[in-house]
Amino acid sequence: MNNKVLLENLRSIPDFPKKGINFRDVTTLYKNAECVQIMLDELENLYRDKGITKIVGIESRGFVMASALAGRLGCGIVLARKPGKLPSTVIKESFSKEYGVDTVEMHIDSINENDVVLIHDDLLATGGTAKATLKLVQHFHPKKVYVNFIIEIKDEGLHGRDEFKDLCEVTTLLTI
Repeated sequence: MNNKVLLENLRSIPDFPKKGINFRDVTTLYKNAECVQIMLDELENLYRDKGITKIVGIESRGFVMASALAGRLGCGIVLARKPGKLPSTVIKESFSKEYGVDTVEMHIDSINENDVVLIHDDLLATGGTAKATLKLVQHFHPKKVYVNFIIEIKDEGLHGRDEFKDLCEVTTLLTI
């Protein structure tokens, strides 16, 4: 989609969090009311007719638009969190990262087989966190699963979208 206003308001921070990384800072989009409305309008247009019953927001920046979009679509929100953050019984999935292993958790009663689920996060780079979240969601056997990101990074040789090939529909608002 690559909306011009969103692209103009997206901040890039060179060499963060380490040298050679060009960090895309989605918080500059969140602080701008026009950008928030554009993102919500585009997300609502993408998903209003898909029958979404739950949006899974991935910690922590994924919570922002997942919550706002859930309000627009009239559906529930489920939190995918780092270990130890959820107070009840959880299901968890671990995944490899370039510097070790990480884990994502969800409450065991978050989703059921009648749900149509949208997984949302701010950024698709390698796809590890979102793929682990997809595996968690699949444990519940929902009717259908979609995955969405605000930004997809392709310009640094990253191929995160390939993690979802033949598994579910993936959409992004911006491709860099």
